[in-house]
Amino acid sequence: MKTIDELLAEGVAGKRVFVRADLNVPLDGTTITDDGRIRAVQPTIARLAEAGARVIVASHLGRPKGAPDPAFSLAPAATRLGELLGAEVAFATDTVGDSARAVVSGLADGQVAVVENLRFNAGETSKDDAERGAFADQLAELADLYVGDGFGAVHRKHASVFDLPARLPHAAGGLIATEVGVLRKLTDDVRRPYAVVLGGAKVSDKLGVIDHLLGKADRILIGGGMAYTFLKAKGYEIGTSLLQEDQIPAVQEYLKRAEETGVEFVLPVDVSVAEEFPDLKTKAPAESSVVAADAIPAGRMGLDIGPETGRLYASKLADARTVFWNGPMGVFEHPDYAEGTRAVAQALVDSTGFSVVGGGGGRGAGHPAAAVRTLGFDEKAFGHISTGGGASLEYLEGKTLPGLAALED
Repeated sequence: MKTIDELLAEGVAGKRVFVRADLNVPLDGTTITDDGRIRAVQPTIARLAEAGARVIVASHLGRPKGAPDPAFSLAPAATRLGELLGAEVAFATDTVGDSARAVVSGLADGQVAVVENLRFNAGETSKDDAERGAFADQLAELADLYVGDGFGAVHRKHASVFDLPARLPHAAGGLIATEVGVLRKLTDDVRRPYAVVLGGAKVSDKLGVIDHLLGKADRILIGGGMAYTFLKAKGYEIGTSLLQEDQIPAVQEYLKRAEETGVEFVLPVDVSVAEEFPDLKTKAPAESSVVAADAIPAGRMGLDIGPETGRLYASKLADARTVFWNGPMGVFEHPDYAEGTRAVAQALVDSTGFSVVGGGGGRGAGHPAAAVRTLGFDEKAFGHISTGGGASLEYLEGKTLPGLAALED
């Protein structure tokens, strides 16, 4: 995989460099609530601009349906990028149309432009190779070189991620190089004990990585909404907690395999429950109580791991030399249900092991990466804060990621 260092050594002054970034940040209207992904790619963009390149930054944001939608405009991200760069960033109101061509042709050496949301074009995400390729052809006309640095999108076979690198000389940006290097520490040369903490809403999102890690991790700690499917699989009553009933057989099989292979599977021993889901907009105080994980009352739902579980998980992470964490322990966006996620984050801060916090603050912001920032933790206290949620998981599953494969040839 050619690196940006090699590309810069060859010289980029005066050349149009297309940077596929990941600016998929959470927005409250037009206000960015977590700019972590923009800050992560900013160094690559800055290096290219300082070397005299004419930088064209492109990204998706959210899931518009192949047509322009003002709610998903990249304009706020372009403004924030300019603030981080300390320089004006031009913004094209389309991706490959008149505005994009005019903005790109107006760039001088060292200047940066952002084009509008790639997913405003149906060809970006099309499953039809010809349609996707046609859009990649249009993107290729804007540039001379391609730099892939949107790690959060490399697991997608999309035009700007997979097809475009085949049409231009290409290299991996600094962010992708860092992310891949970190993930190799979780797969190829792991320091043990190796603990994995998995949370989030759906157990189905994590089945592949659980299956793969059962042969690699020493401990797997489960929290978040997905924990209740595990508790149900053990025969516990879970009230109105989130449940994926169709996944119970798979979960039971994993629990059995873990026992047979000596992998320690750790589930909540107590949970914070309430009668209804909290109001995340007003964050009004919510009534809740802590109950044993095997005694959730009917009519109540689990919304966070309990304090005893927080202490248990901290003890399981204390001596770990490698930790991968993906998925919050509860509804951390509400202060009454953030303590479980806070407990895990604090355990990683206190640990001397190498910790990787997965997930990176997309529009949903339901990731530990967003949580540690929301809860006020210093990012430097963790080994690595990843910008890729799904991409990190698929890499750990051993899958071939289209965006990385496209940069390797």
